[in-house]
Amino acid sequence: MQAAARISAATELLESIYESWQAGKRAPADALLSDYYKSRRYMGSKDRGFVSQLIYFILRHGGALQWWLEQAGVAQVTPRHVVLAALVLDEHYSAEDVGRLCDGKRHNPPALTEEEWHLLQFCDHKPLYPSTMPDWARYNLPDWTLQQLRGLLGEEFDVAIEALNQEAPVDLRVNTLKCRDRSDLIMELDRHKYYGSPTRYSPLGIRLKKRLPIYTIDAFRDGWFEMQDEGSQIVAALVDAEPGQKVIDFCAGAGGKTLALAAQMENKGRLLAWDVNENRLNQMKKRLRRAGVDNVISHVLESENDSFIKRHLASADRVLVDAPCSGSGTWRRNPDLKWRFGAEDLDEMCALQASILRNAARTLKPGGLLVYATCSLFPQENHEQVAQFLKEHPDMRLVDPIDEYRPLASEIAGVGPVIQLYPHKNETDGFFAASLRRL
Repeated sequence: MQAAARISAATELLESIYESWQAGKRAPADALLSDYYKSRRYMGSKDRGFVSQLIYFILRHGGALQWWLEQAGVAQVTPRHVVLAALVLDEHYSAEDVGRLCDGKRHNPPALTEEEWHLLQFCDHKPLYPSTMPDWARYNLPDWTLQQLRGLLGEEFDVAIEALNQEAPVDLRVNTLKCRDRSDLIMELDRHKYYGSPTRYSPLGIRLKKRLPIYTIDAFRDGWFEMQDEGSQIVAALVDAEPGQKVIDFCAGAGGKTLALAAQMENKGRLLAWDVNENRLNQMKKRLRRAGVDNVISHVLESENDSFIKRHLASADRVLVDAPCSGSGTWRRNPDLKWRFGAEDLDEMCALQASILRNAARTLKPGGLLVYATCSLFPQENHEQVAQFLKEHPDMRLVDPIDEYRPLASEIAGVGPVIQLYPHKNETDGFFAASLRRL
């Protein structure tokens, strides 16, 4: 594809993303990109790379781009306007370059209107973040999140938000069912020039030095590793699952942490993977086969209080509740979440989390351990959720995390020791985790 055709593709894709949001659908941008590319097999890797890079630039810097469009006096903002502004503000093209590419020829963008010419010339050779820009645009955050995060992060706010607006690294988790330890995998990656280094906290993690199509090598097809952020690896490790136990992954999704738990259990015992989303659970099947896991039994729940749960009351040694959440800790990977998750959504999500936690706790046997986790930064979803749960459940206690990760824990007044990870501090996604034991 020529440059002009790539710009057309990016505009078409952004239009489909906006249409999905306006329809109230919650499909993440990466899933929409994947569907788009699957239906256009003719797009090469360089074409997909250009389009993906442009789309994620727009999503990460959406506040700044919106501000520039307002300053330029654009009457009605469209995906095409956003793409045009991004091309010149990202300093890849001048206004004249874009004008030449928009010639209306086959597969190329239509010719520029007078308003679009004005937009390009207004933005050309301008810094993306001028000193006059308001906070919501500078930080690329909806107004409702600014006050919350300022209060939470204090003097670290600027550096924390800057980290959340950066591209996330690529982390791998060694599958110890197939690969002895990460040194073997690092050597195999080196052989293919996929250079990586050990992660800071997780003994199973490897961080790649740059983004590469890692799915193409034999080590992946042979099940030696899974893609998994180091923070997510830590959450799974906190469960401390052992061979022969009964373990429930209550919100298993597509199985990233389920796979990590199966490896902890050495494929021995019963690992129950539950979720309300059948499509996500079905995605797990292929991953389980590749990883050599055969102790997982999946089940689709009708809701978080499905009557099916009664069959497993007070029977599990370990329970993981990786609760659905705002995803604010993953804005590096999913910058679209900032723009499609509002304050009213946070209230609804907190109510759902409380219900999930209550029902998941019913399956825990006396002496058993439950790990409650989110990939959120907001205290309402994290330690405040745990504090309220403990008030309602006198038979549960917050306990220290396992020894390996105790140094990461901090004491929350009135709650106890919990773990909160941040991109700017820990170089992981933002994760919260609390270890709860039934008396």
